[in-house]
Amino acid sequence: MTDRAQLAEVEGYAAIFRERDLNNDIIAPGAFARSLKAARPVRMLYQHTAEAPIGRWLELAEDARGLYARGEILLSSPRAREVAALIAGGALDGLSIGYRTVRAEKARGGARRILEAELWEVSVVTFPMAPAARVARIGASACGQDHPPQDDIDRFFPSDGRRVSPRGRPAGRAPQIPHAASWGARCFSETLRAAAQSLTP
Repeated sequence: MTDRAQLAEVEGYAAIFRERDLNNDIIAPGAFARSLKAARPVRMLYQHTAEAPIGRWLELAEDARGLYARGEILLSSPRAREVAALIAGGALDGLSIGYRTVRAEKARGGARRILEAELWEVSVVTFPMAPAARVARIGASACGQDHPPQDDIDRFFPSDGRRVSPRGRPAGRAPQIPHAASWGARCFSETLRAAAQSLTP
């Protein structure tokens, strides 16, 4: 069993519905429904590299905005600690999906609308194919809170006043990554430092 002090919780949106990405693809709402229902393992990778797992996804769910993702980065490896530190520092915040297209159709402007996709992995990346697919929060699991205060949720997931996700989170404009002074930053940095020290020979 993994020590909670060796984990960093992360959450955000891995895909955004109805928005054209840089590959000229548009993900339709419900595209992941069958894949998620099948409960196949969806890996957490770094930069879509199969040899670079950095943690595990605990929750993947479709809501009004897109594919919500919540997971844990395992701080027991140097790569995972580096990724967590870069996210916490605001230098890295992209999320991107690896999937197999099951059904698609042509859309306006030569785009492709993905109607059904088999989800294989969600990666933390430097340049997400969907510009609004971003990490919204990172924090230490040992900080004593499973989620940030409501004020921080409202700031990271600003509402457009029209759409609210089934999870109770506003589903409006793209979330903003927390800065150093935000929730959990001090506790997280101490957890990251302790994890590195505990694994130093």
